[in-house]
This record gives sequence, C-alpha cells and structure tokens, in this order.
Amino acid sequence: MRAAQSLCPCPRTDRKEITRVPSPARSQRGRKAERAGRRAETLCAWILRCKGYRILAQRYRTPVGELDIVARRGRTLVFVEIKARASVAAAAEALRPKQRARLTRAAEHFLSQRPNLAPGATNIAIRFDAMLIGRAPWPHHVKDAWRKDF
Repeated sequence: MRAAQSLCPCPRTDRKEITRVPSPARSQRGRKAERAGRRAETLCAWILRCKGYRILAQRYRTPVGELDIVARRGRTLVFVEIKARASVAAAAEALRPKQRARLTRAAEHFLSQRPNLAPGATNIAIRFDAMLIGRAPWPHHVKDAWRKDF
C-alpha cells in the first residue's frame, strides 16, 4: 500500500497547509510604498506632459513585467522606468541589469501588440529612459538610460 502511495502523483492530504500571513506592520509598509510609487508615477507623467510627451500608457502590465510609463514625442517612443528612493544615487542603483532586461522584454511585448508602433513598420525610434526621484522634489530625467536594438 505504501509503495502505491509513493507512486501516486496526487498531493498528500494528511499534512496541514501552512499559510503565511503578513504582519500588519509589513503590509502597512507595502501599502505606503505602493502609494508613494503611484504618486511618483503621477508626478513623472505630468512632467513628461509638460515637456511635450504624449502618454500612451501608464502601469502597463505584460506577462513579463510592468512598464511604468509609455510615452511618445514626435517620432520617438519612450519607455520610462521610475525609481523613487532616499537619494537619486540609490534610485539609480536600484535599476539593475536584470530589471533592465525584464523591462526590455516588456517593451517588446508592448510593441508586438501594437504593430503600428514597431520600429520596422514605421520610422519610429525607441528609447529607454529613467526618472529618478530622491529627496529633491523634482525628478531627474535620464534620457536614453540604456539601449536595446530592435
């Protein structure tokens, strides 16, 4: 009987499931960080509008990741990643190569859903920007923060 049970692919039902409940303080920090992130994204979107960009999408979710802001200015399509930390230097350090690769894949997914914006179909340039927010009230806009050839 035991041999038959060990070959069975069914989950065992005699074990109790242990579910992890986050502490109230931790979930409160998460909510606070979420609100701060939304405020930072809203501020950056307004700044980009003032600079002449047209916002095409905010908080665009793809199967491979989320794009904070997708904007267009003239013939340039810009994918903007927003980082808010205690300092601009800390915000810049938070944008790691692994995350840049994930954002690049998310941008590729965005473009696959919109063939009219794809660089091969039109004369549109693609750019990846970062907006870094530290203690200063004004975000630091880093144009062409990294490159990916499409």
